[in-house]
Amino acid sequence: MKQILDMDATELSTRIKNGEITSLQATLTYIEHLKAANERINCVTVDRYEAARQEAIRADLQLQNGEPTGRLHGVPISMKDCFNVAGMATTSGLIHRAQMIETEDAAVVKRLKQEGAIILAKTNTPALCFCEETDNKLHGRTNNPWDLNRSAGGSSGGEGALMAVGGAAVGLGADIGGSIRFPSHYNGIVGFKSANSQVDDTGNFPPVTIPEQRRMLGIGAMGKSVRDAQFIHEILTDGKRKFVDLDRYEIVIPGKQPDIPLGPDTEELLEQIRGKIGEDYRVVDELPPHFHESALYWQELMSINGAKHVQQLMSEGGTKSPLTEYVKEKLTGRSDCHSYLSWALLGAGLFKPSEERLQQIRVALQQGDQELEQYFEGKILILPIYHEAAQKHGKQYSEIFSIRKTYKKYMPYIAYANVWGLPALTLPIGTDKQGMPIGVQLISAAGHEDALFQFGEWVEEAIYSYKRCTSYDL
Repeated sequence: MKQILDMDATELSTRIKNGEITSLQATLTYIEHLKAANERINCVTVDRYEAARQEAIRADLQLQNGEPTGRLHGVPISMKDCFNVAGMATTSGLIHRAQMIETEDAAVVKRLKQEGAIILAKTNTPALCFCEETDNKLHGRTNNPWDLNRSAGGSSGGEGALMAVGGAAVGLGADIGGSIRFPSHYNGIVGFKSANSQVDDTGNFPPVTIPEQRRMLGIGAMGKSVRDAQFIHEILTDGKRKFVDLDRYEIVIPGKQPDIPLGPDTEELLEQIRGKIGEDYRVVDELPPHFHESALYWQELMSINGAKHVQQLMSEGGTKSPLTEYVKEKLTGRSDCHSYLSWALLGAGLFKPSEERLQQIRVALQQGDQELEQYFEGKILILPIYHEAAQKHGKQYSEIFSIRKTYKKYMPYIAYANVWGLPALTLPIGTDKQGMPIGVQLISAAGHEDALFQFGEWVEEAIYSYKRCTSYDL
């Protein structure tokens, strides 16, 4: 059982096809493990365990009969609860969506199913995936498996927690403001945010329709290895892996910035990997172009129209007011809307850019896109995710969603890849003194994904790699 829990999708797929492990054995192992672990970490929102068991039996029969198989044949996976899966609700943590059963798969789900993947369950998010702490009024709070008193991050927090305990071979997340990278960092897993418009987001909820926001969205794997991140990205994009000459790449690792917090454990790990990488690659200490303004751009872009399109989704009929629901929740605890969402929506109203300001940002984005495409030719950027490892529940939310605009201080590292639509690979590099995982992100321009994956595999081998949290093993 423990061997299966430790396996990534690449290995498990090979073992199933070789007849060393059956799909049914793998599926039942994950189901048993998730049922036990979920009681404490609360990562699963809706399961399809019985359907998955039946699909595993059919997958084994197909192999036995010599029928054609896909690249993920019989491999059990998990899915962030923002992707539509036929026959399941896409709740996004909202009570009024609990019984809204989808009839069609999201585009990414179709691709994974076509390759033979078996979906075990959907995983928890904040309400409407709108903040970095995974808590909502429908499914409750997800806890970090390494320390239940700490956050699992968000918005793909349920997926991050599930993968930390090895609850599936691989999972899938979406990221418009660190939603893959925060949970990957907090839970010690590998995560990949795709670049602008590389992956079809049809069937993602809530839908991202504003172009300036859509450029920030990335979809990709959350799992146990860089090779799985590459494997899933290849499936989602019809890509084929190319090996590049990493010797022609500079590795950019900016030093500590005076205006951006960086905890001592994170800083120490970054200096350690700077030295280790410097043994084999040219390391440059510099900030990439447009770094400092990115956090402000991110907040303004997320606040376009005061996030009215999101507000309309927070309640059935779209009539409820964020202010009313926030006050109601704080006074009585009886609002159907979590206070995290209503407060964030109030903030979007406060930070809403004027049409003149939005036009200025559009011009800056167009110019910046061209500049960054040139800058990242032959460069891989390494940035922290956050200033420290997983925090106590609620702390990160208070740091980012403040009327004092503290997002300018805490969001620059994470906002950069979103604002500029860049691919970002997150991987663990060690732990802090309390044993909590710490990760970094590898960033380059669209088209340099193979360099990120290749260098990420070097980091796994030379520095650190995924370690499963075994505290919940039976």
